[in-house]
Amino acid sequence: MSGSLPFYQKHHRHYDRGYRSRETQSAISQYQQSSSSYSAHSKSSSKGLAATFSALDESRLSPLPKRAKPTYLAMDKENQIIGYVVPIFRGSQEYASGLSDTEEARLKESSGYMARRGLFTSGVEMERSERSEHTSRRAVMRESAERISLTKRIHENEEYHKRMNEDNLMHTPEFVIKPRSHTVWEKQCVRLHCTVSGWPEPRVVWYKNNVSIDPMSDPGKYKVESKYNVHSLEINRCDFDDTAQYRVSAMNSKGELSAFASVVVKRFKGEFEEDLPTPSQQKANSEPDGWVCEYGITFETHIVDKFDVSFGREGETMSLGCTVIIYPSLQRYKPEIEWYRDDKLLTPSKWVQTHWSGERATLTLTHLNKEDEGLYTVRVITKSGYESHSAYVFVRDSDAEVEGAPAAPLDVVCHEANKDYIIISWKQPAVDGGSPIMGYFVDRCEVGTTHWIQCNDTPVKFARFPVTGLVEGRSYSFRVRAVNKAGMSHPSRASLPAAAMDPSDRARKGTSAPWTGQIIVTEEEPSEGVVPSKPCDLTITEATRNYVVLSWKPPSEKGEGAMYYVEKCIVGTDSWQRVNTEIPVKSPRFALFDLAEGKAYMFRVRACNSAGVGEPSEHTEATTVGDKLDIPSAPGRVVPTRNTDTSIVVSWEASKNAKELVGYYIEASLAGKNVWEPCNNKPVKGTRFICHGLTTGETYVFRVRAVNAAGLSECSQESEAIEVKAAIGGGIPHASPAPPFGICVLECVRDSMVLAWKQPAFIGGADITGYFVDYREVNGGVPGKWHEANIKSVSERAYRVSDLKENVNYQFQVRAANMAGVGIPSIPSEVFKCEEWTIAVPGPPHDLQALEVRKTSLVLLWKPPVYQGRDEVNGYYVDIKEAEADFEAWRGVNEKACPNRYLKVSNLKEGETYVFRVRAQNKAGVSKPSEPTEPVLAVTKPGTKDMVVDVDDDGVISLIFECDSLTPDSQFIWSKNYEEMTDTSRMTIETKGGKSRAIFNNPDVEDIGIYSCLVSHTDGSSGSYTLTEEGLKELLKISHDHKFPIIPLKTELAVELQEKGKVRFWLQAEKITANGKVEYVFNDNVVSQGEKYKMNFDKNTGVIEMVMESLGDQDEGTYTFQLQDGKAKNQSSLVLIGDVFQKLKKESEFQRKEWIRKQGPHFVEYMSYEVTPECIVRLKCKVGNMKKESVALWYKDGREVQANEKLDFSEGWLHLEIAQISKKDAGVYEVIVKDDRGKDTSTLNLTDQGFKDLMNEVFRVIANSSTPLKIQSTEEGIRLYTFVNYYNDELHVTWHYKDAPISFSDRIKSGVVGEQLWLQITEPTEKDKGKYAIEFFDGKGGLQRTVELSGQAFDDAYAEFQRLKAAAIAERNRARVAGGLPDVVTIQEGKALNLTCNISGDPVPEVTWLKNEREMVSDDHYILKFESGKFASFTISQVNTADSGKYSILVKNKYGTESGEFTLKVTESLGDLGLTTYLTDAQGNVIVGQPPPGTPKAATPKPPKTPTPKTPTPPTPTPSTPAETPVPATPEVPDTTSTPPTPTATPTPGDGPKEKKTVKKKVTKRKDSVVLKTPGGSAESTPATTPAATPQPPED
Repeated sequence: MSGSLPFYQKHHRHYDRGYRSRETQSAISQYQQSSSSYSAHSKSSSKGLAATFSALDESRLSPLPKRAKPTYLAMDKENQIIGYVVPIFRGSQEYASGLSDTEEARLKESSGYMARRGLFTSGVEMERSERSEHTSRRAVMRESAERISLTKRIHENEEYHKRMNEDNLMHTPEFVIKPRSHTVWEKQCVRLHCTVSGWPEPRVVWYKNNVSIDPMSDPGKYKVESKYNVHSLEINRCDFDDTAQYRVSAMNSKGELSAFASVVVKRFKGEFEEDLPTPSQQKANSEPDGWVCEYGITFETHIVDKFDVSFGREGETMSLGCTVIIYPSLQRYKPEIEWYRDDKLLTPSKWVQTHWSGERATLTLTHLNKEDEGLYTVRVITKSGYESHSAYVFVRDSDAEVEGAPAAPLDVVCHEANKDYIIISWKQPAVDGGSPIMGYFVDRCEVGTTHWIQCNDTPVKFARFPVTGLVEGRSYSFRVRAVNKAGMSHPSRASLPAAAMDPSDRARKGTSAPWTGQIIVTEEEPSEGVVPSKPCDLTITEATRNYVVLSWKPPSEKGEGAMYYVEKCIVGTDSWQRVNTEIPVKSPRFALFDLAEGKAYMFRVRACNSAGVGEPSEHTEATTVGDKLDIPSAPGRVVPTRNTDTSIVVSWEASKNAKELVGYYIEASLAGKNVWEPCNNKPVKGTRFICHGLTTGETYVFRVRAVNAAGLSECSQESEAIEVKAAIGGGIPHASPAPPFGICVLECVRDSMVLAWKQPAFIGGADITGYFVDYREVNGGVPGKWHEANIKSVSERAYRVSDLKENVNYQFQVRAANMAGVGIPSIPSEVFKCEEWTIAVPGPPHDLQALEVRKTSLVLLWKPPVYQGRDEVNGYYVDIKEAEADFEAWRGVNEKACPNRYLKVSNLKEGETYVFRVRAQNKAGVSKPSEPTEPVLAVTKPGTKDMVVDVDDDGVISLIFECDSLTPDSQFIWSKNYEEMTDTSRMTIETKGGKSRAIFNNPDVEDIGIYSCLVSHTDGSSGSYTLTEEGLKELLKISHDHKFPIIPLKTELAVELQEKGKVRFWLQAEKITANGKVEYVFNDNVVSQGEKYKMNFDKNTGVIEMVMESLGDQDEGTYTFQLQDGKAKNQSSLVLIGDVFQKLKKESEFQRKEWIRKQGPHFVEYMSYEVTPECIVRLKCKVGNMKKESVALWYKDGREVQANEKLDFSEGWLHLEIAQISKKDAGVYEVIVKDDRGKDTSTLNLTDQGFKDLMNEVFRVIANSSTPLKIQSTEEGIRLYTFVNYYNDELHVTWHYKDAPISFSDRIKSGVVGEQLWLQITEPTEKDKGKYAIEFFDGKGGLQRTVELSGQAFDDAYAEFQRLKAAAIAERNRARVAGGLPDVVTIQEGKALNLTCNISGDPVPEVTWLKNEREMVSDDHYILKFESGKFASFTISQVNTADSGKYSILVKNKYGTESGEFTLKVTESLGDLGLTTYLTDAQGNVIVGQPPPGTPKAATPKPPKTPTPKTPTPPTPTPSTPAETPVPATPEVPDTTSTPPTPTATPTPGDGPKEKKTVKKKVTKRKDSVVLKTPGGSAESTPATTPAATPQPPED
């Protein structure tokens, strides 16, 4: 099984011994050269140390027995040398002191006082030797080394005594001297000091506003020093943000104590331009020009013989030095020498040694490691100022013990020290040995021992690891080794020691650990017996796949001795598990291990004390265990620039969205070799690095990798090849940009101004990375000194210059910078006065840019005003004019304010040059215009392409923009709505060559907008595409079609019936090739050509069909046509089941029967009916395939009906007409056509609903024949009427008044007369005005005829009604002679005559009798009577011949006059012959009353007419008198049963109002009449006995 173990786990228990042997060998070889120096050291100090060694030998406190010969080597029990087991760069304290444990203990025990005295003695001797001109430099260096060694021994002796009396000496930290508060000017430095005592030696941490200060986080800003219990914090170049409360916390195992000091920074324009800390010796007594009052001189410092760029290898010793010349030279004056690495002050240590010989400053790196790589600076400080010199030191990796093994990691740092764990971090090496690094091993070593223990069994890939299994209270150092498939690297340099201790144990009086950020000082005693409340603000401060770190705030009420329990819960469950069940934690911070990777957890915390366990805190959000930090993306474009003949300046674009970036590694390779070597072995944080050590004349390419705790990124793209040679004129300035121009003010307040400027026309060899702004005061037209407005470059072309003076004039200049350097400044701007703007309108927009320039359009972009005015900006106006036009030619582009910060300007004239400006608007008004753009030529440049949208074969939607004018530096910049896209989750950008593609990851409505692409480093190549909602829907449809290609179908699978009832299934494809195939499937079974199925596939037309002769029950199911044409597929199905199938089957059977039926005489159209305009119902049907012998028979209800027409099949129609249809015509009609080939029958049911439908059709025809409603006035009222062609009693008619049915009454009636339908309104009134309608019901909507009876129509009708009514009343009530008077009365003389007639009239008329038109007076002869107002009688008692004549009766009242006449003929008396003469007709019949026309008159001659006087005629028309009727010669006896005349008939409608005539009808009944007939035909009177001819009163 051993063969399957990884190599790094083989011989695991013996790996430390192996390392020990190798390290011993390497250590001995490395330090053989220094043995002579140690021998010299021992000789020089033998005198002073003789008594010391003797005292140590006799001391009882020595833990080891005496040895015959003292030695500096430490021995173990096996007498093996262990002093070199761990080299000095791995933390060996024995080599640092130069003594073994035993000898060191002896020395520290008894040489305290002598050592101190020797220290001062040696110090005096050193000063004397320095003054002696004959002392050699070698002796001085030796004495200095001895002094340093002795000082170190004194310190270690004190430490020894503290350890020997630990129980008596241990006490909490105390501040002997507390830090004091300071008030300083801006850009000056301040130093806070304090002195702390305590044992064990306290750990001191500085805080700013309760946040710990990490000098590594801001190099050069803070410097923390701790020396001889004196601790200091130096803040370099103070700015306003440094105003805060600072706290220093001292902590050891006995407790913690804090002290506070405040720093107030005032605004001040300092002149300190260096990035390094301000020299500490620049005292107040030195003048600004360097004059030193103390000496009365000014020191001039020159650094010569400078150290240059140096190269070393791990394990080697390197010295850096330079000669310092100070003039004038003072013998006792000694300058301060400071050494910095990467702007961090270096202090002497076991790794770093400094020396000043009086004229030369030296820095010695005793054992190089990659941590020592960096920029080294020496600063020589005098009271007149300082001078400095810098050079870079490169440290290469040492040779690997195993070929192909990686280089050692670096910068091992301890974090999160707790009682049972410490989190370790490191940086990955630049060299992986040729194969990827599999991971890292972490080793630990307890301070005071030399035994290294491996902490993890398997490599960890993340450069951060929690070390567990530590012993509480002990301190540890750590180192890291990298491993790949080839082997293990060298160990890294050991970390600084860290104590495994609960942070709360270091606190005192309830003070929490200093790194929590909050120190809670409790003055009162904690309450007893109080259960703690809930902890609060529980957060996850760090989470990886190996551990999770929680932090929280203590509860408000925590009682005495509060501790905490941490609980976890897997998301999705309600089970909470306590993590630290056995021992609660004291500090509000905890790390959890052994969590399952990939699972989600929640955490909560409970506080507890002696009173009990409190309630849990609010749980955290769900957190999935895993590395949250991603490997950074590859850096951007790499640009090399020539520097010297052995160096190249490499610049690159930073990695995008990189988190917790550690730095970058730069690699170089000879062009075409592909052998990469690291240029730096320590990550650099900038984006610019000078690669030294290159071969002159060779051509190199470079690449860059980014690194963070997750690992190293992919390599960037290789740079262009560049030849190593010195740049002309220094190189770099010639690649910097040209100066900006067009400086203007965007906003001004009392102490600041916002400037804007335009980009330089020439940007140099790379993109502009930022701008630097300078300003100066102008007083009285005299400019002052230039000052920097910003130390860090600004990327925008607008910047706010702060800390200006109100009402002071200023000038500004701007410099542009790129990767190659900073360009020359611009021309100074105009003079601007710093005064606050108070206008209500906004300031001008700025940074105008023209994109997508075409011959007729372009897109203008701008940035909003900095000064908003009183209200927010709500729109913009764009102005345009020709470049050469006058100022007055400015004109607006948009009439309505544009809400966006871009506008497409159209309708440009091709070839014309334009300039543009923009004005902002708010509620107060419109701003001043912006600075105009540079002239823009409206032309479409050759090769310009527009952006297109594309959908590939996989359905991926993308936007494509191509550019043919690319340069090596060109980049495609994509924007949405003209704002650069930063969210990569919606789109993926792919660029290859001159084509860039923006791919929609998941097209949605969120992607709707304007997409544009700009190609940098070109002449403005850009394009855009507007994606609308409709366009997106269309693209999604196309995408789906491309993802799933289908054969398009013109029609889906359908079924149709053919002749003889055949069933045809068919579909048609839009396009299909000759390779297309079809499968016919029925109920998941493939069917093929055969007797039942006939298939056909026309590939030219795409029609696919399958024909079946008939359908059976077994054919019910699903039919599918499956098409395939290469990759494209499609299918179409048709489901024929249930009612659908049965209907199709029935229809098929019917079609087959129909085909058989049509072989003989048959009906092409079955019987139907129609109604003619004359309302005749006509039954009709169309026949076909008839011949002469064919017959047609009609039947009704089974009984044959004879049709009134002769069969004529030429037109193919048969008819049967029904006139004046009624209910008796309802029935079932049938017609049969037949001959020898067969017969066919057609039936029409005209019963029930069928008859109703027929009658409704009849009613519809009747309704349509109706005439418009008319108005007629009558004597009773107003009548509305209409005529129809035919009236049927079943017709339903409704009369409406004002759209409501009329309720009939005695006053309003309706009726029908013939074909007239009328509505009678009796005695109309104003209320009867309105709209009238008659509605004919036809079973559907019906039909209405309307008339408006109002206005003039009503007035005219009502007036006519009144006239007719008055005439009717007059006619009805006028005086009348009703009857009783004959036309002629013939009587014999001497007879008595009595005539009576009926008189009517209201009022009672006046009666006047006339004879021969002369009024008669009643007397004895003429007896005239008028009785009861009704009967008028005329009596002649004895008639004589004188009474013959014409008599008339005249009746009159106010309504009119009427007369009656009769003629009296008196004959001579012949005696009583008993004969009476009668009037007979031609046939001899006796005529009663007036003879009919044509009747021959009697033979008796008519007497002459006697004229009667005319009576006046009243206004009312008088009826005319009837014509005179011949009377017989014999007297005629009037009939006493005469009836009064009947009233005049009502005139027919349509007749106008005419004068009515009264026709007097006289009917005379002759009793006992005898009709005589003679042979000759003449009438002859037969004598008969008759009563006397005395007139009788008429009967009622």
